[in-house]
Amino acid sequence: EEIKALRIENQLTQDELGELIGVQRAQISKIENGKTNITIGTLLKVFDALKARINFSIERELQT
Repeated sequence: EEIKALRIENQLTQDELGELIGVQRAQISKIENGKTNITIGTLLKVFDALKARINFSIERELQT
């Protein structure tokens, strides 16, 4: 949902976003609708193209 909202805010079509990151429009549609698994690399390309940042945090369980 967030990717679609950002794409629309940036006035990009699915085709245009796909061209920016090197995937087909159908792949963008699948990503926006949660119908596919996405690699971290592709996810970073998407947010870079949409001029947005993504932050990951890693939490470790304490060993006892």
